[in-house]
Amino acid sequence: MAGATVDTILARHGYEEHALIAVLQEIQRERNWLPPEDLATVARMLRVPASRVYGIASFYKAFSLVPRGRHVVQVCTGTACHVRGAPQILDRLGRDLEIQPGHTTNDMRFTLEKVRCLGCCSIAPVVRVGEHIHGRLTQVRAGSMLKKYP
Repeated sequence: MAGATVDTILARHGYEEHALIAVLQEIQRERNWLPPEDLATVARMLRVPASRVYGIASFYKAFSLVPRGRHVVQVCTGTACHVRGAPQILDRLGRDLEIQPGHTTNDMRFTLEKVRCLGCCSIAPVVRVGEHIHGRLTQVRAGSMLKKYP
């Protein structure tokens, strides 16, 4: 694992069972997904059933059990974004990246996701790339936006 190891993350949380979600969040932040071997290590080290760890990891949409790209591109499709052009922006990004929503580019650079609401309705339509919010997008601006991410 690049960055913090699973053991380092677990130690930071005192190997406490109540920290399970926080531990998974940190692993997700480090790896951009939750690899099976990391989930098994967490279950073993926290002395909780693997089924519980997998249950939590698969229940919350914030967690991914499949590898994701270096940059996760989330297109808001909530009501405000939808009526202001989000479907066209999603189509444009999909064409530019040559992938469908829910997929990752072959070079593992981008993962394209459709999300329900990013809470930025006043600047709709909105796309989040990692931690960066891009608002008031058009298809043209959405296409050029990706060039900022190596």
